[in-house]
Amino acid sequence: MSNISRRKHWEKVFEEKKAEEVSWYQPIPETSINLILSVNPKKNAPIIDIGAGDSMLIDQLISHGFTNIYALDISSKALDKAKRRLGEKADLVKWIVSDITHFKPDTAFDFWHDRAVFHFLTDKKDVEMYRSIAASSVRGDMSIGTFAPSGPSKCSNLDIQRYSAEELKTVFKEGFTCENCFEEAHLTPAGKVQNFTFCLFRKS
Repeated sequence: MSNISRRKHWEKVFEEKKAEEVSWYQPIPETSINLILSVNPKKNAPIIDIGAGDSMLIDQLISHGFTNIYALDISSKALDKAKRRLGEKADLVKWIVSDITHFKPDTAFDFWHDRAVFHFLTDKKDVEMYRSIAASSVRGDMSIGTFAPSGPSKCSNLDIQRYSAEELKTVFKEGFTCENCFEEAHLTPAGKVQNFTFCLFRKS
């Protein structure tokens, strides 16, 4: 899928659906915030949420006192929703509209968080582009969450690439050391179970 097609797809999704209507919705993203807190980053550490959308992770980071937060998403409509929800607190966040495979960061990040973006990259060139961008811009830790081998093969009507812990380790073996991996079941708003693989990496 081209960059333009991806952008159109996600703009449509976030235009038509409320936050609690998408399968990945979590009122409190406990796993994500716990992964970030587990490495004890400084309050002014640069932290980026890849595919931030209008998820509640940004709210959680702000409530924990972090002051250097970046939110990236391919959909401007998704980020606009998050800004409206946050109100004046939106000024505490640096908002970036970009396809992750075209992202050109000018900051080195202490924490790179991605829950359910990487698995949408099914083209090998896009996967390598993602790995290269992460390797060059992460100076601390990175968490990646994807559908597990027992998880869905599609999401939002798009094909995805499922990953085991070993497969994620293989993708990011150049530049990163794996600190921890685990599987977790996510219950969607519709009551369906989606199995995820999460890995926490540290820059080598």
